[in-house]
Amino acid sequence: MLIDFIERLNSRSQQIAAVVIDSATLPFALWCALALRHGHWQLDWLQFWPAFAITLACVPLFAYLGLYRHIIRYMGSQALLAIFWGITITAIALAAVAYMVQLAHFPRSVPVIFWLLAFLFVAVTRFTVRAYAESVARRDVGKKPVAIYGTGPAAAYLAFQLERSREYRPLAFLDRDKRRHGIVIQGLDVYSVEALTKLVAEQAVGQVLVALPGASAADRRGVLETLEPYPVRVRIISDMDAIAAGTGSVAEVRDVDLSDLLGRDEVVPLPHLLRGSVTNRAVLVTGAGGSIGAELCRQILRLQPRLLVVLDQTEFTLFNIEGELRRLREREGIGTAVAAVLGSVLDGALMERTMRGYEVETVYHAAAYKHVSLVENNVIQGIKNNTFGTLRTAQAALAAGVGNFILISTDKAVRTRNVMGASKRLGEMVLQALQAEGGGTCFSVVRFGNVLVSSGSVVPLFLEQIDKGGPVEVTHPDATRYFMTISEAAALVLQAASMATGGDVFVLDMGKPVNILDLAKKTIRLKGYRVRDESNPHGDIEIHFTGLRPGEKLNEELLVGNAALGTDHRKIMRTVESHPSWAELQPALARLERACDTFDFKAIKNFIEGLLDGADLAAQLTELPHRGNVLLLQGRTTAPSH
Repeated sequence: MLIDFIERLNSRSQQIAAVVIDSATLPFALWCALALRHGHWQLDWLQFWPAFAITLACVPLFAYLGLYRHIIRYMGSQALLAIFWGITITAIALAAVAYMVQLAHFPRSVPVIFWLLAFLFVAVTRFTVRAYAESVARRDVGKKPVAIYGTGPAAAYLAFQLERSREYRPLAFLDRDKRRHGIVIQGLDVYSVEALTKLVAEQAVGQVLVALPGASAADRRGVLETLEPYPVRVRIISDMDAIAAGTGSVAEVRDVDLSDLLGRDEVVPLPHLLRGSVTNRAVLVTGAGGSIGAELCRQILRLQPRLLVVLDQTEFTLFNIEGELRRLREREGIGTAVAAVLGSVLDGALMERTMRGYEVETVYHAAAYKHVSLVENNVIQGIKNNTFGTLRTAQAALAAGVGNFILISTDKAVRTRNVMGASKRLGEMVLQALQAEGGGTCFSVVRFGNVLVSSGSVVPLFLEQIDKGGPVEVTHPDATRYFMTISEAAALVLQAASMATGGDVFVLDMGKPVNILDLAKKTIRLKGYRVRDESNPHGDIEIHFTGLRPGEKLNEELLVGNAALGTDHRKIMRTVESHPSWAELQPALARLERACDTFDFKAIKNFIEGLLDGADLAAQLTELPHRGNVLLLQGRTTAPSH
C-alpha cells in the first residue's frame, strides 16, 4: 500500500522525495498559470525561464521554513503555515522579477493564479495523503477499540492523536454532563456513561481512557467509581497536561493505582518548613536505599543541603541510590555533594565517625526492618536493627553534636501485637528518654502508616496477582489499613522535623482507613475483570482469604493515647505519650541486649510484655518456651536469628 511504502522510508528519504516532488510541482503550477491566462498550452519555455528559476527558489525557502521536517502523516497547522508563507513570498518575488525584467507576454495576474495553483498542488496533495493515511489507520483491525472519558480540549486532542497511533482506535466520548450528550467531537459521538454497556456489547470497547487534566483527586475518584461497575479496563493518561499541550505521548497510559482510588489531594508543602532542617546543612539519611529513605534523599537533594550523606548496609541499594542522586544532580544542576557510606546502624563507632567526619547537623533515621512476618520469624535481628540500631545511632548523634535527629516510625508501633511494631516502639521510647535526659540533640519521631508502592505494599502485589489470572489474596474481609503516597509522606516528614522542639511524636494525617477487600475488588474491576465469587461463579478473578499472619492486626492505629495537638501544618499532629525514664530504660535495654546475644527468648518476651503500653504483645508471646536453640512460635518451629 502507498502508506506502508511511505512509512518504510526513513525520514531522510521522505525529505528527499518531498523536495523532488516540489521541484517538479512548482514549475508545473507556473506553467498551468501561464496556460490558463493565455488560453493555450503552446508556451515558449525559454521566454519565461527567469520565472521558472524564481519558482524553484521556493524549495529552499520551504526548507528554511521547516516544511520538510514535518512527516506527512502527522502534519498540522505549522506545516500549512510554512506552505502559505513559502508560496506567498515566491509569488511576490515572481511578480517583482516579471516587472523588473519586463518579461514579454507575462500578465500581472499570473503570480496570483500561480499562488492559488501552487498552494493547491503542494498543500492539498499533502493533506490528501494525510487524510488517506488516517482513513487506513481507522480501519486497522489490530487496534484496540477504546472510549475516552472527558470532552474538553485535552480529550479532543487525545482522540486526534489516538487516530494516528498504531495501538488504539477511539470510538466514542463519555461524559456525565447531560448537556454534552449527543454532540460530535473529532467525528465521534458523546455518550452517557450508561451507554458503556451497549458500546461493550456492540463495538467491543474494552478500555476507557480517562482524560481529565487538572481534575482534583476527589473528582478522579468519583469518575473511577462511576466506571467501576462496567466490564472495561480503566486507564489513565500519565501526563494529560503534556498531551493537551501537544508534547505528550499517547503511549504513556497507565492502570489505575491506589492513589487514584484514595482520592487524596496532596497538600502543597510549606516552603519554610521544608527547608528548615535541610537547606545549607549537612544531612545524613540512614536506610537510604529503602523506599522511604530513597524518597527522602530525592527531596532533600532538591532542597540543596550543604552535603547529603546516604548510608545503607546493603551494597546494591546504596549503589542504586547514589547513582540516581548523581544523575539527579547533573540533570537539575544541583551543586550539593553526595557521600555514600556502606555500613550498619548497629556500628556505633562507624555512626559517630561518620557524623563527626562530615559534620552532620540533621539525621533522618529511616533504617529499619519493616516486614511484619519476616521480623516475626527473626525476632532477635528485628529488635537489634530497629531498637538497638536506633539507640546506637542516637548515641552517636549526641556524641557528635548533631542538632536534629528524626526517627521514621510506623503505626504498627501503637498498641502493637507484633515484634516489628514492638521494636519500633522501643526505638521511639529510646529517643523520648534520651531527650528527657537533656543534651544538644533535638530528638523527634514521625509516625505514619503504609506508603504506596513501597516494598511489600499490597497494591503492586494485587496487580501482579491479577495479571497472572488470580487469585488475589486478602488476609481478612474486615482488614483495614492507612495509605499515603510516598512523596507526600516524605514531604510531611521533612516539614515535621522543622517543627520539632524535642521529644515530639508527630503523627501524619493518613485520611480514612481503607478496607483491603474493597480495594481488591475495585482493582480487579478497574482492570477490566469481574470478581468470581458465589454470586458470580462465572467471573474472572477469585479472591482468597489467607487469614491474618502472625502479629498482624485487623486494624491499625496512629495514637497510643487519644490526645493529639495541632501544628503549623494541617496534615501533621503532635502527640504527647508516656514513656519510661532513661534511668529505667537503660538497664532494661542492657538486659534485652544480653538476652538477644544469648538467644534468651523467654527474657525477650518478658521484657516486651512489661514495657509496652497496653502489653498487647503479651497475648501473642505467652507460649514461647525456650528449648535449646529453637523457638516455638505460633505452632511453627523457627531457628533463632543471628
